[in-house]
Amino acid sequence: MKRRMAREKALQALYQIDISGAETSHAIEFVLEDQKADLFLQDLVEGTLKHLHEIDQEISKHLENWSFDRLSKVDANILRLAIYEMKYNEDVPDNVAINEAVEIAKTFGDDKSGKFINGILSKVKGE
Repeated sequence: MKRRMAREKALQALYQIDISGAETSHAIEFVLEDQKADLFLQDLVEGTLKHLHEIDQEISKHLENWSFDRLSKVDANILRLAIYEMKYNEDVPDNVAINEAVEIAKTFGDDKSGKFINGILSKVKGE
């Protein structure tokens, strides 16, 4: 599975976990839709969940005139994935994580999601 597809599937799994409280393994299995298991996908989901508290604090720190609770679930989970890659996955350069997140936001978010995601992640990178 290509990394972009793994990121999209990871977003879908995290969204499902966030909305319904699904178990991690079930959410990953559901989004794979009979495709072969993917280690990168699994690392993205499990790693993001493992560091969720720290990642959510990082997001909150960079929100201006906005609270974390007001973020759309899609935008929040895109940010979570990208920050996990930036902070905890040394195989992925920050610019790649940011660009991938912006592209995924254009597909899954609303009209303003791409710019919003880019702005927050640029602040995270600048630390």
